[in-house]
Amino acid sequence: MKLRYLVGLLIVLSFVSLFIGVKNISPLDLFNLSEDKTQVLYISRLPRLVSIIVAGMSMSIVGLIMQQLSRNKFVSPTTAGTMDSARFGILVAMMLFANASPLVKMLVAFVFALLGTMIFMKILDRVKFKDAIFIPLVGLMFGNIVGSITTFFAYKNDLIQSISSWLQGDFSTVIKGQYELIYLSIPLVIVSYLFANKFTLAGMGEDFAVNLGLKYKQVVNLGLVIVALVTSVVLLTVGSIPFLGLIIPNIVTIYQGDNLKKNLPHTAVLGAVFVLFCDILGRVIIFPYEISIGLMVGILGSIIFLYLLLRRKAYES
Repeated sequence: MKLRYLVGLLIVLSFVSLFIGVKNISPLDLFNLSEDKTQVLYISRLPRLVSIIVAGMSMSIVGLIMQQLSRNKFVSPTTAGTMDSARFGILVAMMLFANASPLVKMLVAFVFALLGTMIFMKILDRVKFKDAIFIPLVGLMFGNIVGSITTFFAYKNDLIQSISSWLQGDFSTVIKGQYELIYLSIPLVIVSYLFANKFTLAGMGEDFAVNLGLKYKQVVNLGLVIVALVTSVVLLTVGSIPFLGLIIPNIVTIYQGDNLKKNLPHTAVLGAVFVLFCDILGRVIIFPYEISIGLMVGILGSIIFLYLLLRRKAYES
């Protein structure tokens, strides 16, 4: 699939997204907007659209980076404990700082997400059985351990309802003044593109990369910092979006190959298109109510993930 077709599809879906909601706004209304419709567009619809696109792009790209660095097609922030560690960090911020600002929560979540990801990578180094399916299973077990600790402390401190709001992604609460933190993902995506070739070399193994003059540990650490920071920002802004960083890079790899720099634009746009499509579908299925993006992506993502598992031999060859 050519990139221009994906961009065209993204533009069409973005336009459609602006006019779906309980408040009826048609394209013709753009030429004569009333005050209440203007507020709906600028306070709710546009922020929601921007957060969908940025979250879809950034989470897909960090999934691609994780797969490259771990040399495993089934590793992503949701299968490596990164998302669970970031959620634990948010809980710790709420426990230590009662009135913590979103920025403080994000910084604490980033530290925990980075530590969790580094622990997973250390576990990965010690695992001798490098099967494509076994590694993400280890990550899921690690994530479940962290998630259990999070739930325990949340119950103990009467914060289970607060922490539950980050268990499932939801764009319905995104409004002006509460989503701007997600813009931090944009420069991180740019850095990812600039270092794409170095991430590709790092993904070939430490010995090979060092022989080519690459500062292997620095590049890997940079990749993990980008993954942890993006995951924390998206989790804090819109919640957890499962499977996204797992399936989108794999789909792009199927028709594009394994060149990371070449794949980044396709991965970013396809990720945004997929999340936007799921969001629109979730808003129209039971209109005027809506299904959360976490549930929609979880349903469609699990189907695609099962398909990828069935053709895993193609990845291993």
